Amino acid sequence: MKLFLLLGLVAVALCEPITFVGDKVLQLKPINDEHVTIIRELGEKIKLDFWKPRSADLVSIDMTVDIHVPAAQLAMVSTILQQSDMEVKVMIDNLQEAVKGQMDNRSPTKGHDYTKYNSWATINDWAISISSANPDLISRQSIGNTYEGRTMHLLKIGKNTGSNKPAVFMDCGFHAREWITHAFCQWFVNEAVSTYGSDPDMTNLLDRMDFFVLPVFNIDGYEYTWNRDRMWRKTRSKNSGSSCIGTDPNRNFNAGWCTVGASSNPCSDTYCGSSPESEIESKNLANFIRTNKSVIKAYLTVHSYSQLLLFPYSYKYDLAAHHSELMSVSQGAIAALRSLYGTKYTSGPGAATIYPAAGGSDDWAYDLGVKYSYTFELRDEGRYGFLLPESQIKPTCEETMLAVKYIANHVLNNLY
Repeated sequence: MKLFLLLGLVAVALCEPITFVGDKVLQLKPINDEHVTIIRELGEKIKLDFWKPRSADLVSIDMTVDIHVPAAQLAMVSTILQQSDMEVKVMIDNLQEAVKGQMDNRSPTKGHDYTKYNSWATINDWAISISSANPDLISRQSIGNTYEGRTMHLLKIGKNTGSNKPAVFMDCGFHAREWITHAFCQWFVNEAVSTYGSDPDMTNLLDRMDFFVLPVFNIDGYEYTWNRDRMWRKTRSKNSGSSCIGTDPNRNFNAGWCTVGASSNPCSDTYCGSSPESEIESKNLANFIRTNKSVIKAYLTVHSYSQLLLFPYSYKYDLAAHHSELMSVSQGAIAALRSLYGTKYTSGPGAATIYPAAGGSDDWAYDLGVKYSYTFELRDEGRYGFLLPESQIKPTCEETMLAVKYIANHVLNNLY
């Protein structure tokens, strides 16, 4: 009897959410090779969670580096950093408090709310209900199931004309902890259907083109951030020969796969997977885009954070064949975004603008022939990082809508 009781207590403990009491997020500014070496060695020797860039090996001189330091390692890390004379700023003093503070209303909301972070179960019900309520503008289909068997709902938004129209494909939630991205896809769908007929711009877009929207790409990981580990990034698949779980889905596509800015170590947050599209989620998305390549004219993938609008390439420094046009469109889009609240974005090719990273879905889509391929990195620049408060959902989504509409209008007027 005592054994069963002990096993039961262990099982309960294993299911308890991870807490981050006393953990801090530090922002570092390495200005020489010694600083870079120190940060990289800290990343190798101590279990640090790199928020920006995504891994220690991507750190370079004059780069802003955000790291999540567990309370148990804080004294050691602080001592090493103090001795280095590196500029250090505390961005989040107590990560557990920031996790709690992300939800403006401490009590759980009832039903779906566009200005709140919604659980997967709520988003799943929403996807079904909004498509049922708007049959003239939304159709819903499954592009497959996740590793753990959850349905990947894809919503097609556009006036049903009975014929194929040019389309924009947009996904959110590649990385589980980037909650503001999931919120944006839901916001976009609602804004599109609720302003159709009253907003001439949106009405024209939906009359003449379609939007394929995947509200949550990494559903299993997102569910895990709600129930177990708020800072989880990867998918939840098992890796053969390793006890470490998951793959970074944005290193899992066949675009310079696993060459730079990605890891072959299953325990790394930037693990590229056992092969391109080894993750069923990646395979499902890629199969849909390959099948519908003739109509998909733009690919938008929404991430956070850093306030960037990136385009190919990230897996190499070579300029894309359409570099000038992609740059011009991105600059117009971030100007439109900035016009609402003054939020400053930077745009450019991924490798040169932030750091090289192979296996990204945007590079893969571009190489497939989807000319207008962009990655958004939404708010903010590090003050809250992945824990953007719910009070910022509305302004973030409102300004991002302007950028997406700008890109969509350009695509519509420059079909290929």
